Amino acid sequence: MSGTLVRTDTARSSSPTDICPTRSHDPLAINVTIRQDPLSVTLDGPAIFVIAISLILSTQLLQPPIVAFLICIITAVVFVHNDYQNYLKLGPGGTPATFPGYLRINWLKLWACRDPFNPLPADPNVQPASGILCKNPLPYRCGLRPKVVGIAPQRQVNQFGSRECYLSLRRILESHSRDYPEEVGVGTSCFEKHGLGLFARYPFNKTCQGEICHVHDSDHSMHLNLHPDDIKEVIEKGWGQRHPLTSQCLLKMPVPKQFTMVYAPRSTDELRVVCQIIEAAGYWVRAKEMKLDVAGEI
Repeated sequence: MSGTLVRTDTARSSSPTDICPTRSHDPLAINVTIRQDPLSVTLDGPAIFVIAISLILSTQLLQPPIVAFLICIITAVVFVHNDYQNYLKLGPGGTPATFPGYLRINWLKLWACRDPFNPLPADPNVQPASGILCKNPLPYRCGLRPKVVGIAPQRQVNQFGSRECYLSLRRILESHSRDYPEEVGVGTSCFEKHGLGLFARYPFNKTCQGEICHVHDSDHSMHLNLHPDDIKEVIEKGWGQRHPLTSQCLLKMPVPKQFTMVYAPRSTDELRVVCQIIEAAGYWVRAKEMKLDVAGEI
C-alpha cells in the first residue's frame, strides 16, 4: 500500500459530462493526488564502489551463511522502510501514522478480504430484509474502476474526480443535517477520525456512533455502510468495492462487514448517483428512507 500527497491547482475529471460548478472559493478546495511510489534504489559511482569493497571483504572475513543473512536483513530493512513511507503518504486516516500503526495494519492485512468485488453472502437474519436500490437501480459507471490501495486509510490513486463535485457533496450533507437536525447530524468521521461524516441520531443498525458515511478530503472518495443487497448493486454497477476488513473471519475487525468504499464522483451525473447510494446507506443505518436535496446544491 502506498501513496503521496501532491498539491495541484487543476481539478481532474475523466468523465465527459458536465463538471460540478464552483460556487465560491473554499479553503478545502485544494486538489490532492495520491501517488504510489515503487521500491527503487539508485546507486552512484561511490556507492557502487563501497558496496563492492564491502562484499569482497565480507566474503573474506565472514562465513557465506552470515553474508547471505546480512544481505537478506538489509534487503528487508529497505523494503519495510519504503512500505512504511508509502503508508505515511496515504495521509491521515483511522490508524495512527506511526510505526505501531503500520505494524497493526500489516497484521490486519493477513486477514483482509482477498476479493473486494465479491459481494457479501446472503444473510436471512439481516434487517431490513432487503435493500432499497432495487426500487431504482443504479446506472453502470462509465470507464474502468479506479485503482485503490491501502486498508486504513484506503484511498484511490487515480480518477479523483473534480474538486467542485467534492465541495458540492459536502454542501449536500451539511444542508441535509440542517434541514433534519432531529434525525441526522454532521461531524468528524468516527471511523476515519478525519473528514466530514453524516451520522444518524437514532441508528437501527449499529455502526460507529451511528455513522452513515464519511467523505475523504484527499481523494474525494467515501466510505459508508450499506445493506448487503445494495452492496451487491454498487459493486456490480462499478461504483465501489468492499473494504478489505469486511472479510468473514474469527478476528474482530474495526469496521462493520457492510463497510463499503464508493469512488469519487467525477461529474454532476455521478454526484447524483453517489447521493442515491448515500440515501441507501441512510436507509441501512436508520431502517428508514432518507432523501437528499441534490438539486439545491449543484
